Amino acid sequence: MPFQKVTPEKLSTAVTRQIEKLILRGILRPGERLPSERDLAEQMGVSRPSLREAIAELQDKGLLASRAGSGIYVADVLGNAFSPALIGLFADHDEAVFDYIAFRRDLEALAAERAARLASDTDLQVIQTVLDRMETAHAKPNADEEAQLDAEFHMAIMEASHNVVMLHMVRSMFQMLREGVFYNRQVMFRQRMTRDMLLDQHCAINDALQARDPEAARGAVETHLTFVETCLSDQKRSDQNEAIARQRLDHEQKR
Repeated sequence: MPFQKVTPEKLSTAVTRQIEKLILRGILRPGERLPSERDLAEQMGVSRPSLREAIAELQDKGLLASRAGSGIYVADVLGNAFSPALIGLFADHDEAVFDYIAFRRDLEALAAERAARLASDTDLQVIQTVLDRMETAHAKPNADEEAQLDAEFHMAIMEASHNVVMLHMVRSMFQMLREGVFYNRQVMFRQRMTRDMLLDQHCAINDALQARDPEAARGAVETHLTFVETCLSDQKRSDQNEAIARQRLDHEQKR
């Protein structure tokens, strides 16, 4: 017969599985500090020895990391999606920028379509909350906060799509974006008119999601990222023209 005896699951194994699921689902994020051992054991209703055993196992798996005198953190698992050599290639070649935008357009359009169908009411509330914060930040002269919320808005949509593979892939891509591997997000927020247009596009995406209209959500994301692509292409052309103009000016001044 194919049956085997049922054995109770060790407490440490249950703790390990719970923390793994929180990381897998993107609830615990890379770099996030876990509560103290005492607080975490109390929250999970387990003994501290069982908790220590689970944390040791998660550290062996590379999912948690300890920092001397600071505590236990979720490991930087996103950095493993691409090798350092490949990241260097991305940073050194402009064509990677536009391939990156095309990849985002395809993947995020699918994520928005899924989110319009599968998101819970709470998911949509999170997206709306981030957009509300974007609108508040939009009124400020400094665009740094708005640029950061832009990334959070797109990540909230990925989370609402409820596909963990897509979620972690895009998180990895956004991590490189934050580090300036593909382009500096601040470029997109230099001009007031561009900021206004970007906000309108995010509002259109949100409207489609709140209406649970998959086709409109996909279209709004595609329109937004095509605009981003055009802006970056125009900016690169402008930077090249400025470099040539400076060469001409320098030559004229030395004649």
